[in-house]
Amino acid sequence: MSFNQEHVFMSALQPNTSVSTYAVPSDMNLGGIGGGMSDDFARAKRVQDQVALRLMEKSKSLPRPNSHYATSGEQMMMVQHQESFKGPAQRTINRVNKKNRISITGQSTVQRQMSSGGSMYGGGSGGGFIVGQVGVTTLDIPMAVMQLDEDDIAEQVQGAAYIQHECYNNNDAKNEVRICKGIQKLVRLFNSENLEVARYATGATRNLIYENLENKAALIEAGGIPQLIEALKYNDDELRKNITGILWNLSSKDNLKEKLAKETLADLTEKILIPLSGSGDSEVIQQSPSESDIFFNTTGCLRNLSSVNEKTRQKMRETSGLVDALVGYVKASLEDGKVEGKGVENTVCVLRNLSYQLYSEIPPSALLRLEGPSRDQDTSFSQAIGCFTPQSKKLKNKNQDMATFTEVARIPKGVEWLWHPQVVGLYNNVLQGCEINSTTREAAAGALQNITAGDKRWAGVLSRVALDQERMLPVLLDKLRTNNDMELRSLTGFLRNLSRHASDKSAMATKIVQNLVNKLPADGNQKEPSSDVVVNICGALNNLVASSSLAARDITFFDGLQKLVAIKDSHDSSPGKLKAAKAAATVLCNMFQYKKLHKNYKQVRNNHAKQTTGASSRYSCL
Repeated sequence: MSFNQEHVFMSALQPNTSVSTYAVPSDMNLGGIGGGMSDDFARAKRVQDQVALRLMEKSKSLPRPNSHYATSGEQMMMVQHQESFKGPAQRTINRVNKKNRISITGQSTVQRQMSSGGSMYGGGSGGGFIVGQVGVTTLDIPMAVMQLDEDDIAEQVQGAAYIQHECYNNNDAKNEVRICKGIQKLVRLFNSENLEVARYATGATRNLIYENLENKAALIEAGGIPQLIEALKYNDDELRKNITGILWNLSSKDNLKEKLAKETLADLTEKILIPLSGSGDSEVIQQSPSESDIFFNTTGCLRNLSSVNEKTRQKMRETSGLVDALVGYVKASLEDGKVEGKGVENTVCVLRNLSYQLYSEIPPSALLRLEGPSRDQDTSFSQAIGCFTPQSKKLKNKNQDMATFTEVARIPKGVEWLWHPQVVGLYNNVLQGCEINSTTREAAAGALQNITAGDKRWAGVLSRVALDQERMLPVLLDKLRTNNDMELRSLTGFLRNLSRHASDKSAMATKIVQNLVNKLPADGNQKEPSSDVVVNICGALNNLVASSSLAARDITFFDGLQKLVAIKDSHDSSPGKLKAAKAAATVLCNMFQYKKLHKNYKQVRNNHAKQTTGASSRYSCL
């Protein structure tokens, strides 16, 4: 009995921050308005009746619990429905300390010089403006919405800024803006000839749609997506941060992902991804802090889009320049020693998701090229790679691999990167170079797992590239020391695939059996590692045991028998535990074929029987 059914695992790796904003008009654009008044007096009257400071954006991680598979966003393995990450509202003003000093909730004090004195907005859901010596001017949502229709630029900015302020963490205000038809009015200002108006209109919208499905729907209905994409024509960092933040928030909803992919991918790739990834005119990544935020927002959006379904993944794979830009950014970040960054995390996660079900989703012509001659034309394909006939031992298999390498481009381009042998080395470098960000490592291991999964010939070729050319076993065994269950799932899944496709299973067994057995729980009642990890480990062990007595010997020597029997017999009735029990039983049954080890098995069985009375023997071969 063989337990060698492999699966592709994809986690819809979502960003772990959100992006809405809080911003206010600058005195530069509002000062000096007011007919015959002096510049100083006009500035005092206009600016002191409004906010005089724009907050610097700073994201904060917001991990969300999930009973399946979550780090950032609701990530799951092997699921049909996946929730994505939205975008956090920016920290709001807590209180005014001095004329050029504000305290921001949850952060240290931020200082910024102002060209005129006065007070500023209160934080949270404060109802009006705080004014200095000029008096108090009140404003409400309906009035602010009306200001959006005014011809006066200052009125438009003031209305949009007030809406943006009021809608920070205030769902009632968000709903009131929608009821007053404010979203439609804001959309009309996205492409205002005045950049300040466009900035505040998009900033207000960014807060309006955060955690508000009705406002997201209203934005879509008002034609907001085409207007946002049109506004990318302005090469303005603040405006682009707002636009990409809005798109990231919208991409958190599965029912919007296909529409977003259709309407935004080409422009996001051409205007943001390629220029900021180092794959455009400049081969060096020289992002300013604002450009880093824009790139982060954009790749966060792509990370969400890549997780929804085959149609959207195909759209992304086919978007000219997208995959090249992602790969180029990872390569440049590795060279610059910046692999720990959040932009790299998003990028590798997108690549991982685009590699999901790769061999069933790539064009048939590409798959035919990778598969080589058909099984009818070449008897060497009479069995799957890794299960050799006497006529097709290692040498013939190696020759087949080399022949197939002639079928891929020496320099990959576009979607070819997803399955090209060079990408194995790229992911290997990420695993070795990324010491802090476990999500990035997990994504790299998951991408390797995806491209080596299944019974297609190319999965075997890339497995042997990892083993023989990249020498990845020591790297994987080192990373296996982690206690991060999500990372373990991808690592053990990748090892399971490698053990299936390895040319010399005995040699591999001597290197990895002890490490795998050490990761097994003492019995099926332990919560860690998860059942998915246990199933992967058992699958890897079984792939080796089915072809190598050395694997069975080492499992016995390193006390693996006791663990496997306990996992088989001691567990609850949950689906995951039952699956793990069956996987352990399969390994035990295949170990039983080696008669010279029966004495060892009998001793383990007797010891186990003494410790557990009435243990289940449902799957027992011992």
